[in-house]
Amino acid sequence: MKISKLAGIFLLLPLTALAGKAERDMMSNDVEPAVKAATTSLKTACGCDVKFNIKADSFQTTDDMFKIKYFASTIKDNAAAYCTDPASKKAICKMKSIEFSKAASTTLTFAGSKVTATTDGTSQPSWEMLTREVDK
Repeated sequence: MKISKLAGIFLLLPLTALAGKAERDMMSNDVEPAVKAATTSLKTACGCDVKFNIKADSFQTTDDMFKIKYFASTIKDNAAAYCTDPASKKAICKMKSIEFSKAASTTLTFAGSKVTATTDGTSQPSWEMLTREVDK
């Protein structure tokens, strides 16, 4: 009896990882446009092409997905004010990609040309975290 209950639980677990309509809609209607706006803002204000790599499979709920939108929005909202001089543009343009996923804690690191950002689901990386890393 216990084995059959366990088997049933294990069969249902993968289904929870599949995105439902609300999650797919959130990704296409809110997240993807926010990411596109952030990349456009970085290109226009700073002159650099930065690719976003969203680890979508790590975001299971629409609440989690809002963190992607907020992080992208903070980039869009701050890029023009930051990239006002050649040194700032050079600092930001060291980034070639931003990988964003959900993890146990909210972090942001910069190594080589890649920013690795994570959210714990309750907070997201800030613009200040990003600029602090690229300005090093």
